[in-house]
Amino acid sequence: MTTVFTTMPSPLGQLLLAGRADGDGPVALLSVTAPGKRGAPAEPEPEWLPDTEALAPAVRQLAAYFDGTRTEFDLPLAPEGSPFRQTVWAALDDIPYGSTVTYGELGAAAGLPPTAVRAVGGAVGANPLLVIRPCHRVVGANGTLTGFAAGVDRKRWLLDHERGATLF
Repeated sequence: MTTVFTTMPSPLGQLLLAGRADGDGPVALLSVTAPGKRGAPAEPEPEWLPDTEALAPAVRQLAAYFDGTRTEFDLPLAPEGSPFRQTVWAALDDIPYGSTVTYGELGAAAGLPPTAVRAVGGAVGANPLLVIRPCHRVVGANGTLTGFAAGVDRKRWLLDHERGATLF
Protein backbone atom coordinates (compact mmCIF):
# COMPACT_ATOMS: atom_id res chain seq x y z
CA MET A 1 0.00 0.00 0.00
CA THR A 2 1.15 3.49 -0.86
CA THR A 3 0.20 6.73 0.84
CA VAL A 4 -0.47 9.53 -1.62
CA PHE A 5 -1.19 13.19 -0.97
CA THR A 6 -2.26 16.45 -2.48
CA THR A 7 -3.12 19.91 -1.23
CA MET A 8 -5.95 22.27 -2.02
CA PRO A 9 -6.84 25.83 -1.13
CA SER A 10 -9.89 26.32 1.07
CA PRO A 11 -11.50 28.96 3.27
CA LEU A 12 -9.80 27.15 6.19
CA GLY A 13 -6.36 27.50 4.62
CA GLN A 14 -4.34 25.07 2.54
CA LEU A 15 -5.73 21.57 3.20
CA LEU A 16 -3.46 18.52 3.13
CA LEU A 17 -5.21 15.36 1.92
CA ALA A 18 -3.67 11.92 2.32
CA GLY A 19 -4.99 8.64 1.02
CA ARG A 20 -4.16 4.98 0.80
CA ALA A 21 -3.71 3.55 -2.69
CA ASP A 22 -3.72 -0.22 -3.00
CA GLY A 23 -3.59 -0.40 -6.78
CA ASP A 24 -7.20 -1.58 -7.10
CA GLY A 25 -10.00 0.94 -7.12
CA PRO A 26 -10.19 4.45 -5.73
CA VAL A 27 -7.90 5.86 -3.09
CA ALA A 28 -9.33 5.73 0.45
CA LEU A 29 -8.88 8.93 2.46
CA LEU A 30 -6.68 8.66 5.53
CA SER A 31 -6.71 12.30 6.55
CA VAL A 32 -7.75 15.84 5.67
CA THR A 33 -5.96 18.47 7.76
CA ALA A 34 -5.81 22.26 7.95
CA PRO A 35 -2.79 24.34 8.91
CA GLY A 36 -2.12 24.19 12.63
CA LYS A 37 -4.48 21.28 13.32
CA ARG A 38 -3.39 19.62 16.55
CA GLY A 39 -2.02 16.11 16.17
CA ALA A 40 -1.84 16.23 12.38
CA PRO A 41 1.07 16.58 10.00
CA ALA A 42 1.56 20.09 8.65
CA GLU A 43 3.56 18.70 5.73
CA PRO A 44 3.43 15.39 3.87
CA GLU A 45 5.52 12.61 5.39
CA PRO A 46 8.73 11.92 3.41
CA GLU A 47 7.47 8.54 2.17
CA TRP A 48 4.18 9.92 0.85
CA LEU A 49 3.90 10.33 -2.91
CA PRO A 50 2.21 13.32 -4.57
CA ASP A 51 -0.82 12.23 -6.60
CA THR A 52 -3.28 14.95 -7.52
CA GLU A 53 -5.25 12.69 -9.86
CA ALA A 54 -5.83 9.92 -7.30
CA LEU A 55 -7.24 12.40 -4.80
CA ALA A 56 -9.19 14.46 -7.37
CA PRO A 57 -12.60 13.07 -6.28
CA ALA A 58 -11.97 14.25 -2.70
CA VAL A 59 -10.76 17.65 -3.88
CA ARG A 60 -13.85 18.06 -6.10
CA GLN A 61 -16.23 17.11 -3.29
CA LEU A 62 -14.52 19.40 -0.77
CA ALA A 63 -14.55 22.28 -3.27
CA ALA A 64 -18.28 21.71 -3.83
CA TYR A 65 -18.86 21.69 -0.06
CA PHE A 66 -17.02 25.00 0.31
CA ASP A 67 -18.91 26.59 -2.58
CA GLY A 68 -22.22 25.50 -1.03
CA THR A 69 -23.31 22.93 -3.63
CA ARG A 70 -22.57 19.75 -1.58
CA THR A 71 -23.90 18.84 1.86
CA GLU A 72 -22.48 15.33 2.25
CA PHE A 73 -19.55 13.29 1.04
CA ASP A 74 -19.39 10.03 -0.87
CA LEU A 75 -15.78 8.91 -0.63
CA PRO A 76 -13.97 5.76 0.48
CA LEU A 77 -12.50 6.40 3.94
CA ALA A 78 -9.68 4.65 5.80
CA PRO A 79 -8.85 6.67 8.92
CA GLU A 80 -6.55 4.90 11.34
CA GLY A 81 -7.66 4.64 14.95
CA SER A 82 -8.76 2.33 17.74
CA PRO A 83 -12.09 0.51 17.51
CA PHE A 84 -13.52 3.01 20.03
CA ARG A 85 -12.45 5.97 17.89
CA GLN A 86 -13.75 4.30 14.74
CA THR A 87 -17.15 3.92 16.45
CA VAL A 88 -17.26 7.59 17.43
CA TRP A 89 -16.03 8.74 14.01
CA ALA A 90 -18.68 6.66 12.25
CA ALA A 91 -21.36 8.32 14.43
CA LEU A 92 -20.17 11.73 13.18
CA ASP A 93 -21.41 10.76 9.71
CA ASP A 94 -25.00 10.75 10.98
CA ILE A 95 -25.03 14.38 12.17
CA PRO A 96 -27.14 16.25 9.61
CA TYR A 97 -25.65 19.13 7.64
CA GLY A 98 -26.28 22.46 9.33
CA SER A 99 -27.10 21.01 12.75
CA THR A 100 -25.20 20.25 15.92
CA VAL A 101 -25.19 17.62 18.66
CA THR A 102 -23.52 17.55 22.05
CA TYR A 103 -20.72 15.16 22.95
CA GLY A 104 -23.20 13.27 25.14
CA GLU A 105 -25.70 12.97 22.30
CA LEU A 106 -22.96 11.77 19.96
CA GLY A 107 -21.88 9.15 22.49
CA ALA A 108 -25.45 7.94 22.89
CA ALA A 109 -25.86 7.76 19.11
CA ALA A 110 -22.70 5.63 19.00
CA GLY A 111 -24.17 3.28 21.62
CA LEU A 112 -21.79 4.39 24.36
CA PRO A 113 -22.64 4.98 28.02
CA PRO A 114 -22.92 8.53 29.39
CA THR A 115 -19.75 7.94 31.41
CA ALA A 116 -17.79 7.80 28.13
CA VAL A 117 -18.40 11.47 27.27
CA ARG A 118 -14.79 12.54 27.92
CA ALA A 119 -13.46 9.70 25.80
CA VAL A 120 -15.96 10.66 23.10
CA GLY A 121 -14.54 14.20 23.23
CA GLY A 122 -11.02 12.81 22.85
CA ALA A 123 -12.06 10.74 19.84
CA VAL A 124 -13.78 13.72 18.24
CA GLY A 125 -10.65 15.82 18.77
CA ALA A 126 -8.54 13.12 17.12
CA ASN A 127 -10.75 12.88 14.01
CA PRO A 128 -8.29 12.80 11.09
CA LEU A 129 -10.88 13.65 8.42
CA LEU A 130 -11.57 17.33 8.95
CA VAL A 131 -14.83 18.47 7.29
CA ILE A 132 -15.41 15.03 5.69
CA ARG A 133 -16.34 13.57 9.09
CA PRO A 134 -18.09 16.60 10.60
CA CYS A 135 -16.54 16.88 14.06
CA HIS A 136 -17.24 20.63 13.82
CA ARG A 137 -20.92 19.83 14.39
CA VAL A 138 -20.27 18.64 17.96
CA VAL A 139 -20.73 21.27 20.68
CA GLY A 140 -20.61 21.48 24.46
CA ALA A 141 -23.55 20.37 26.61
CA ASN A 142 -24.73 23.99 26.90
CA GLY A 143 -24.40 24.60 23.14
CA THR A 144 -21.08 26.45 23.30
CA LEU A 145 -18.40 26.01 20.69
CA THR A 146 -15.92 23.92 22.58
CA GLY A 147 -12.50 22.91 21.32
CA PHE A 148 -11.82 22.09 17.72
CA ALA A 149 -8.44 20.67 16.69
CA ALA A 150 -8.23 23.16 13.80
CA GLY A 151 -9.29 26.11 15.98
CA VAL A 152 -12.61 27.42 17.26
CA ASP A 153 -12.66 30.20 14.64
CA ARG A 154 -12.63 27.57 11.89
CA LYS A 155 -15.36 25.61 13.69
CA ARG A 156 -17.48 28.76 13.82
CA TRP A 157 -16.80 29.39 10.11
CA LEU A 158 -17.88 25.85 9.17
CA LEU A 159 -21.09 26.03 11.21
CA ASP A 160 -21.93 29.48 9.83
CA HIS A 161 -21.22 28.21 6.31
CA GLU A 162 -23.60 25.29 6.78
CA ARG A 163 -26.28 27.60 8.14
CA GLY A 164 -25.93 29.86 5.13
CA ALA A 165 -24.34 32.74 7.04
CA THR A 166 -20.93 32.61 5.38
CA LEU A 167 -20.09 35.29 2.84
CA PHE A 168 -17.48 34.54 0.20
